[in-house]
Amino acid sequence: MRFEIMRLDDVDGTAVDSTVVDAASVGRMVQQAAAIGQRIYIRPAGASAS
Repeated sequence: MRFEIMRLDDVDGTAVDSTVVDAASVGRMVQQAAAIGQRIYIRPAGASAS
């Protein structure tokens, strides 16, 4: 399964950029974001996501 991870703006919470990763990479991405206090939003990637 693949997931879209969006990095959120610190001020207004809008998506700044996004990446699609496989399920095995989600934990690593969450740990990296937590280490620097970055806000992220994770959702299952749709068929059109790349």
